[in-house]
Amino acid sequence: MSNVQEFTDGLSKLDFKNMYEDNFFLTWEKTDDEIAAVFTVADALRHLRENNISTKIFDSGLGISLFRDNSTRTRFSFASACNLLGLEVQDLDEGKSQIAHGETVRETANMISFMADVIGIRDDMYIGKGNKYMHDVVNAVTEGYKDGVLEQKPTLVNLQCDIDHPTQCMADMLHIIHEFGGVENLKGKKVAMSWAYSPSYGKPLSVPQGVIGLMTRFGMDVTLAHPEGYDVMKEVEEVAVKNAAKTGGSFKKTNSMAEAFKDADIVYPKSWAPYAAMEKRTDLYAKGDQAGIDALEKELLKQNAEHKDWCCTEELMKTTRNGKALYLHCLPADINDVSCKDGEVAASVFDRYRTPLYKEASFKPYIIAAMIFLAKVKDPAATLKALEARNSLRHFQ
Repeated sequence: MSNVQEFTDGLSKLDFKNMYEDNFFLTWEKTDDEIAAVFTVADALRHLRENNISTKIFDSGLGISLFRDNSTRTRFSFASACNLLGLEVQDLDEGKSQIAHGETVRETANMISFMADVIGIRDDMYIGKGNKYMHDVVNAVTEGYKDGVLEQKPTLVNLQCDIDHPTQCMADMLHIIHEFGGVENLKGKKVAMSWAYSPSYGKPLSVPQGVIGLMTRFGMDVTLAHPEGYDVMKEVEEVAVKNAAKTGGSFKKTNSMAEAFKDADIVYPKSWAPYAAMEKRTDLYAKGDQAGIDALEKELLKQNAEHKDWCCTEELMKTTRNGKALYLHCLPADINDVSCKDGEVAASVFDRYRTPLYKEASFKPYIIAAMIFLAKVKDPAATLKALEARNSLRHFQ
């Protein structure tokens, strides 16, 4: 493609005007057109950058990041997305802030937002807390903007909460779209979102929930597989059921990894903690019950160890469609005899898919940049054309 015209032509067929000056919390809160707009703008921005055209729409401004859980890919993807659009990134380190001295969410949100255009938050460890905190931040900056405290209202991008991981799952989805040659080729494809063994405790639910909440929107047959007791949120399962009914796909659950992998076109073996255990953990942390937390960790590690056979092996991969299913993972994966003795995936499987996995991850900066772009640009198509016409070189050689 020699220019952005095909991207802007695609945008002209979509209704996404409500994304302007809005936030991005959960994928299932967005319309099909809005999801398609994110994919289209992400591809357009990537196209421009690959052709050495600057995509800076800001001359100044900040992107504020707050990571309440460790991160490599999402942290750097957010920084890359902000930089791509011309924003500098400032990380809010709560340990170096006045939050420990009792500063309220309302005050913190406004104090960091005087020149901020976007706030990215990752808060995924505590059920009922992360997504709520993000809404609290948005409510605070909205009030600050209305009261004249802030010159602009920063948009919020959910970089992973207790319910959904929209930037990850949309990057996964755009990778799938490219691998299968377009959205029109996805209907009827089988997706296995499967639990897999991990020697660690307390992995968030947001990736499997995000996957079933998004991939059921494309007419695919999505199977959620996990051992008994490793349930996800019922309300997210209900979203998946409704999506599948609407698109002509299907959503089902099984307690068999083998059943999920059988004839699958896409497999996503990933560990997560049981929803009930994450609820209990949240309550224990709220009470400051360290002894209870330690006991729960031992209990869950023991429970995990009963399911070491839930591993993405060569034998399982051979049962997928023509033995060549697309293997996905949000990374880092627990790799047998590499990062741990027993884990989510055999080393030979992971090594074979290493390049596609890295390509999968490479979509995330563009997905985040597209979310920001659509929230900050009133006429995205015109702006993309203007960036191309301006032809400002990103890199002078």
